Amino acid sequence: MLHPDPRVLLPKETPLPGRSNGVPVPDRHFVLGTPLLPPFPPGVEIALFGMGCFWGAERRYWQTPGVYSTAAGYAGGHTPNPTYREVCGGLTGHAEVVLVAFDPQPVPYRELLRLFWEGHDPTQGMRQGQDVGTQYRSAIYCAGEEQEALARSTRRAYQELLHAAGFSPITTEIGPAPEFYYAEDYHQQYLAKNPGGYCGIGGTGVSCQPA
Repeated sequence: MLHPDPRVLLPKETPLPGRSNGVPVPDRHFVLGTPLLPPFPPGVEIALFGMGCFWGAERRYWQTPGVYSTAAGYAGGHTPNPTYREVCGGLTGHAEVVLVAFDPQPVPYRELLRLFWEGHDPTQGMRQGQDVGTQYRSAIYCAGEEQEALARSTRRAYQELLHAAGFSPITTEIGPAPEFYYAEDYHQQYLAKNPGGYCGIGGTGVSCQPA
């Protein structure tokens, strides 16, 4: 079953019922060798970013010094423990997102936000490039008020730069972090396992100067 219009989020009462258990997740990150699942070491913090297809977004963050671990998954919907097929059908309400576990000493959250804004086009609504659907929407899900304040302040600053460059308003969804559901094993670090694989994300070319 598919959503009749993949660009429209369904109301909470509509999505699929889901399931009580999630998919099996590898013990270790394919590239970094660190745990994919918490608990993470003391001092390591969590961030969630939706930038379109999670394959390219995850690679952008695991390549960043100071990032401890990354994982592809789903967030922002209403179906518990969704599958990739269900998410792509548009009936769960989830976005494809990347969980970033990071040490804020070498890589502060502000730097992760810069990578987010510059790494995709946050003005495209329910799509990213040729990928169309609510699962490809731009989103920042925040672990606490400090993250949310920084996300909103950098959005305001980047909006001014985008406006000056002729871009439309930012459509990025910003809010408290919902439940994160790990994606299937084959999605984890996909572009490291498949170096020639598809990467649909691309930035606007406008440099970000966070407020």
